Amino acid sequence: MDFSHLSGADQQKMQSLLEEKQVKDFMRLYTSLVDRCFNDCIKDFTSSKISEKEDSCLAKCADKFLKHSEKVGIKFQEQNNLLNQSLQK
Repeated sequence: MDFSHLSGADQQKMQSLLEEKQVKDFMRLYTSLVDRCFNDCIKDFTSSKISEKEDSCLAKCADKFLKHSEKVGIKFQEQNNLLNQSLQK
């Protein structure tokens, strides 16, 4: 984003807000990943250890979730680039 039209203080404020939003987005993604994979994979609460089956499920779940999130992020970036290009014309 271009904040060059803003004053120095406003640029810093906008940068700070962007960084805060990125942290919140990351935490939301992480929380979603943990919640979903835990609910899908952890079934046995009689043991204090994660079974091999649960461990494998967690690894596959996390990998799938992160790949999906990456693809969605790429698509959003592509759409954002197209929107920016159309606005510049």
